Amino acid sequence: MDQPKVERLLRLMKMLTANNKYTIDDIAEKLGMSQRTIYRYVDTFREAGFVVKKNGNYIKLDKHSPYFKDISQLVHFTDEEAHILKSAIESIDETNIIKQNLKNKLYSVYDYKILAECVTKGSNARNVNNLSEAMQSKRQVLLKSYKSANSNHISDRIIEPYEFTTNYIQVWGYEPESGENKIFKVSRISEVEILDKNWEHTKEHRPAYMDIFRISSFKQLPVKLQLGLKASSLLVEEYPLAEKYLSKISDTQYILETNVCSYEGIGRFVLGLLDDIKILHSPDFIEFLKSRIALFNE
Repeated sequence: MDQPKVERLLRLMKMLTANNKYTIDDIAEKLGMSQRTIYRYVDTFREAGFVVKKNGNYIKLDKHSPYFKDISQLVHFTDEEAHILKSAIESIDETNIIKQNLKNKLYSVYDYKILAECVTKGSNARNVNNLSEAMQSKRQVLLKSYKSANSNHISDRIIEPYEFTTNYIQVWGYEPESGENKIFKVSRISEVEILDKNWEHTKEHRPAYMDIFRISSFKQLPVKLQLGLKASSLLVEEYPLAEKYLSKISDTQYILETNVCSYEGIGRFVLGLLDDIKILHSPDFIEFLKSRIALFNE
């Protein structure tokens, strides 16, 4: 294939995957091609394995096409990474053309849900990709040779996966055999097989809560802290999603009021900054910290 033809195909692909809607007439006019040529190139995409979608007079390449999925699965972002990336882009001056270019490039490939994903490698990447595909198609999966830390037992498990934790470390799924929503660590799964069976217990799926310390659970424990400038700065640096739960009461004092899934994450943070943190209206959390401090005195 000669270079001019490749260039035309790439320009056409860019238009067909843009957030804007284009008709064949629009595309032909913008690219300076005949409608017949456009249709021929679209057929080329279709024959190569891309999914072509038409909505009335508008035409697009489906971003869930296998090739796009292979490309997009190379780079994923966590909630925190997406938050930082978006904040960084939004901080650029509105008159700077680079800002709009960055936004257009990112949002033409990733939607906000995809921006909540992360980088994965090796067998974990394959398992994460299969789990993601099962979630999109609402299919059951077989977790082959899952190594359970709770029962110290290796077995195959059938689940309906519906939600990942941060960095794809774990996946929430409904297990029909036990009738429970459970969390499974991705690294303990030997292989994920997508079954030819749709979800049957969608109403039982309970989305888990994830706290700012990256801990996920159905349980939520309220905490309220008063943080000094040092503690508040370190909190946002280490856990960027905490920023929306912080309220400023002076130039050097902040209030953090949020729910956590356990006291482990927030406990580790507070114990390292006891001189700059005051615990407010959280008696259970105070008892937890006392028990941890007592361990060092034994």
